[in-house]
Amino acid sequence: MKMYILVKKSIPRGIGVNAVGHAVLGTYLKYKDHPDTIDWLENSYRKVTCLVSDEEFERAKETEDCVVFTENDYNNEEVALGFRPRKEWPKMFEFLRLYK
Repeated sequence: MKMYILVKKSIPRGIGVNAVGHAVLGTYLKYKDHPDTIDWLENSYRKVTCLVSDEEFERAKETEDCVVFTENDYNNEEVALGFRPRKEWPKMFEFLRLYK
C-alpha cells in the first residue's frame, strides 16, 4: 500500500519540494475516509515521489483518484499530482523516475 506523488521536472526544485508537501497533505485530506487510505495510514504510510515529464504528467492525470496541485508562486501552473493510496497501480507507474 503506497501513495504516489508526481512532480513535473520542468519546475524549479524549490517549487517541487513545496509541492510534494502540499500534495501529501492535500491528497490525504481528500481521501482520508477511504478504506484504502485508512489502511495505508495505519499499516504502511509509504509514499513514492517521482519526477515526471510534462507528457507523463498529463497521462497520469487520467488515473482514478488523482488530485492536481497548482503553485501560486509559479503562475498557478499545475506542478504536482497526488494519488489515493492503493495496492495496485497502473503499469506506467513502474517506470517513473524517483525524485532525488
